[in-house]
Amino acid sequence: MKAKGSVFKYGDNVDTDVIIPARYLNSSDPAELASHCMEDIDREFIHKVKKGDIIVANKNFGCGSSREHAPIAIKAAGVSCVIAETFARIFYRNAINIGLPIIECPEAAQTIVAGDEVEIDFDSGLITDVTTGSSWQGQAFPEFMQKIIRAEGLINYINQK
Repeated sequence: MKAKGSVFKYGDNVDTDVIIPARYLNSSDPAELASHCMEDIDREFIHKVKKGDIIVANKNFGCGSSREHAPIAIKAAGVSCVIAETFARIFYRNAINIGLPIIECPEAAQTIVAGDEVEIDFDSGLITDVTTGSSWQGQAFPEFMQKIIRAEGLINYINQK
């Protein structure tokens, strides 16, 4: 499994209220959530993001509330992967549960810049900045997590069994 796309870059402590503002939580429709994804930190994100693009952030991405709306909004916006130095644990689990690939790699997160073209190989964990030619070794996804992601989430994975 691979992902390749253009990078949107953010800093430390991007919380779930910034990913999907609370004023939009009256909807659970993925398309509606996606239409407001990142708007409080990057008003242009939803107008510029293309299917396959990648979010790169620094420390503690997804901190704040435990709402699943945040990874759902990111995935529905077309983002193929989030790379960060670290993730809030509940966001990490929610992302896997809904089938959004995320990968921790401090070196990549610190070095990759907005607009770079990046490719991730989930089998090996290799992250390559196609723009600069640099590569970093991130954590490969265990097979069971890849199965959940391929199934588009934990519920679908369980229903396939």
